Amino acid sequence: MPTTLIFRDDPYLPATEATVLAVNDRRGIILDRTVFYATGGGQPGDSGTLEREGAPVAIATAVYGDDKTEIVHVPGETEPLPEPGERVKAVLDWQRRHRHMRIHTGLHLLSVVLPFPVTGGSIRAEEGRLDFDIAGDVPPKEEIEERLNALVAADYPVSAEWITDEELMAKPDLVKTMKVKPPMGAGKVRLIRIGDIDLQPCGGTHVRSTAEIGPLVIGKIESKGRQNRRVRIRFAD
Repeated sequence: MPTTLIFRDDPYLPATEATVLAVNDRRGIILDRTVFYATGGGQPGDSGTLEREGAPVAIATAVYGDDKTEIVHVPGETEPLPEPGERVKAVLDWQRRHRHMRIHTGLHLLSVVLPFPVTGGSIRAEEGRLDFDIAGDVPPKEEIEERLNALVAADYPVSAEWITDEELMAKPDLVKTMKVKPPMGAGKVRLIRIGDIDLQPCGGTHVRSTAEIGPLVIGKIESKGRQNRRVRIRFAD
């Protein structure tokens, strides 16, 4: 039975009541619905707690199951396990999730400032990075940072919309990533729109407006090959 992905429609909901559908042979807990984002697209799975009548269960991360329709909540090795059919309350480590949302949206803006093919990336609560296929010189770090923070301060709205797989295939220019393919196969693909400056496929969680990201700092720009340039962002605070 597929897990209902509440975070996809409401990334700000920090908790939800749920029913335990199963506990697999690797101690992974599968719920009928969840607010936990599962690892994917460079964004880590959420951590948090399953509150219950018995001892609470600390969740270290969340991942997709083998069939990609279920989200598996991964507890610590010594955590107690709930029983199938048990009612629980899935509660996020909200501070960590919100930082992921801010960094993830900031990386979308970085891809606007540096409009080059993206060869990789990752998101953490402290920082994020994108790798770009850039032939020639990279703009000065100070220039990238100034342009990035101007987009943050402009307070562009961030929203989600959907198109069909066929529509995306007809618009390949929407896909900025060279190695990571959009989550296709379900018949429709989720796009993230930032004002009138960016539109790209993405299954991650984002803030409602760019101003919510807060000021950003560009870290060290590294060379990772003949044309590959790694650019890191982190919070100014």
